[in-house]
Amino acid sequence: MVCAPYFHRFFQSETLKSRFLFDDGVPSVLNSLLSEGKIHLAPASSFNYALHPDKFVLYSELCTSCHLEVHSVRLYSKEPIENLGGKSVHLTSNSATSVALLKVLFSLCYHVEPRYVVERPYDAHLDKARLLIGDEALLENRKNDFPYVYDLASLWQNWQGLPFVFGAWSIHYTALESPLVQELSDFLREVRLSVTQFRESPRLALECWKRHYPVDIPIEDLQAYFNALDYTFTAERKKSLKLFFEKCFEIGLLSSIPPMKYWAPDFI
Repeated sequence: MVCAPYFHRFFQSETLKSRFLFDDGVPSVLNSLLSEGKIHLAPASSFNYALHPDKFVLYSELCTSCHLEVHSVRLYSKEPIENLGGKSVHLTSNSATSVALLKVLFSLCYHVEPRYVVERPYDAHLDKARLLIGDEALLENRKNDFPYVYDLASLWQNWQGLPFVFGAWSIHYTALESPLVQELSDFLREVRLSVTQFRESPRLALECWKRHYPVDIPIEDLQAYFNALDYTFTAERKKSLKLFFEKCFEIGLLSSIPPMKYWAPDFI
């Protein structure tokens, strides 16, 4: 759902839809396809760039960020977050960035070390908390099953005073070679136009998106969700992303701090 502003316009134009080949998938799947060179670019987990900086550059104009709360990346807990040390916290397998951010927050902000669970499904009896992202988080928000809910973007903002960057357009180096670079430029031009049109008519765009990807969330709730998101890759957000990578290195999630490499086509 978070990618609706990027792609809704492609569903409204058969010419656009047929010109480019798309792969559906959660962030972890897109990360693998990118790393293997099977797709040329994607609004993938920002953490994946840090794992393979030799393979990618970042598109300098667009990212997936937010104003304070993101709503779709949250820790749902039966206990206060500061009490989760040594206790079972179930992690999503769908997003490397969200998992890395949670570990950074636990280790450096709250100074507690839970037991992270990834090898089995969530168990309401065994697990004290769970991390959910995307549509799963948006649906969980409506249930109110947990007494403590923590929005990871808000935790980062409160800690570092910066908006968090969950997704960044990673471009495989092979897409920068002729003749693909022209196709890449054309595609990104359409993506930017799609984001602009989404801001002008979000309801129409979301109705189109829901016809292709049905989700049991009212349009009004989705509009409120997207009002919190921002897709402009500002200097402040680039600073935040670099800081996040530094924190990941500090706790051993990265073997080195990656160089920040950005690219934009000539039309910018």
